[in-house]
Amino acid sequence: MAECGRKGLSLLEEARSRYESLQISDDVFGESGDDSSENPFYSTTGDSNSDNYTETNADDARARETRSSQSYGPPGSVSNGQAQEEGWTDALQDISIPHYQDTHGPTQKMPATATAIDFFQLFVPDNVIHNMVTQTNMYAKKYQERFGSEEGWTNVTLAEMKAFLGYVTSTGVNRCESVLSIWSSGFFSNRSIALKMSQTRFEKILKYFHVVAFRSSQGGSHGLYKIQPFLDSLQQSFSSSFRPSQTQVLHEPLIDEDPVFITTCTERELRKRKKRKFSLWVRQCSSTGFICQIYVHLKEGPGPDGLDTLKNKPQLHSLVAKQLCQNLSGCNAIIFTGPSITSLNLFQEFEKQGIYCCGLLSTRKSDCTGLPQSMLMNTESPQQRGQSRIKMRGNMSIINWYNKGNFRFLTNAYSPTKEGVIIKRKSGEIPCPLAVEAFAAHLSYICKYDDKYSKYFIFHKPNKTWQQVFWLTISIAINNAYILYKMSDAYHVKRYSRAQFGERLVKELLDMDDCSPAQ
Repeated sequence: MAECGRKGLSLLEEARSRYESLQISDDVFGESGDDSSENPFYSTTGDSNSDNYTETNADDARARETRSSQSYGPPGSVSNGQAQEEGWTDALQDISIPHYQDTHGPTQKMPATATAIDFFQLFVPDNVIHNMVTQTNMYAKKYQERFGSEEGWTNVTLAEMKAFLGYVTSTGVNRCESVLSIWSSGFFSNRSIALKMSQTRFEKILKYFHVVAFRSSQGGSHGLYKIQPFLDSLQQSFSSSFRPSQTQVLHEPLIDEDPVFITTCTERELRKRKKRKFSLWVRQCSSTGFICQIYVHLKEGPGPDGLDTLKNKPQLHSLVAKQLCQNLSGCNAIIFTGPSITSLNLFQEFEKQGIYCCGLLSTRKSDCTGLPQSMLMNTESPQQRGQSRIKMRGNMSIINWYNKGNFRFLTNAYSPTKEGVIIKRKSGEIPCPLAVEAFAAHLSYICKYDDKYSKYFIFHKPNKTWQQVFWLTISIAINNAYILYKMSDAYHVKRYSRAQFGERLVKELLDMDDCSPAQ
């Protein structure tokens, strides 16, 4: 038993050292989380491969392979599949990418006395909050001119707007669906902060709250015009406050409904809940979890860049990827992508800009134009775990790796001649190309980040799309603020967990007295 324990410990130590060499840092939230064995990019379960391949649908796979082979045409003819094999070879050569041209980490040194609100206001400073005050008062005035004045209404102040943000933010700390529960007598009541503002005053501010009160005469036709200036300001502050590491991930973060709420709410409440009308994509540093850039795509109505007219998902996701990576040209960054973004044309275009890629391929979700058909089909012969086939064209490699299912990868960021290993607690070491190991390690880290990120998502659920996007981006700003806090000297003064950091931020936004770092 002791020998088994020592062997397991040595495997974990080897995994840690290997992932550190791949720039994978420790848990950014400082808390141990559940094992991300269900990560579809990392798991060894049969239903986790890039094409949802399982042992039970092997017959279907062979049928598809037969249909694919029949599409090649009569003997002697040159079909599309055979033409796409041209240029791809089994002869592999070592490649290396240029050195990363950018520094990484926070761009400014925060003092050891910095508080939670100091880090938050790197992204949402007073001038941004003051603009919310101005726009909210403008909207309230116009509304009351049209529908009649409201008794007891007075213009919002900067201190009240900060308190308003603090109250809504507290729903992410207490995991409370309704912010009004703060003033109730139930389980989620919080008398200590309820005394800072009456429920009536909060509801009036909530009624009139706006970031942009009126549509601009110059443009502003797209659905996000009510928060676009805020999104632009937030994006600029993300870029100016932090420089990401060489390895970054493009993905959609976890922003689905809270599963606890879904299982406990009534059928009537579920019917009232509207389906989300937007998708959010991010570019995220895989060493720290810091979200460097965000992109919001409206599923309905006109968008700011015409992407709403694209119905082809691979084409849409390719343009989203270009938007997210527009500031990376010449840095020699390495981008990890999921199946919906991965494509040969996109990766080749990025390579010309000094951006290198490693992505998971799916014959159902990916744009497979230009890829060899022989690498996209499952073979009938039995395969061993860890077995891989690789073809190469120029610096681009396509990998077919077997691990209880076929996983396919496309990369120009890792040499096909270099070997790696996936280390599992039960299975031990599974050999794989280095690109597969790097992809699994980085995506596993991001999935763990997403698991924890969803716990601190602001639970306030407005019906209007612009408000949903606003509170979502505020949640991202708070998580980014915590990451910068952990990388600062202030973290050595008081080591707050993510939950404690959120509690401190709420109290500081409400201007509570006990907000010093020593508390």
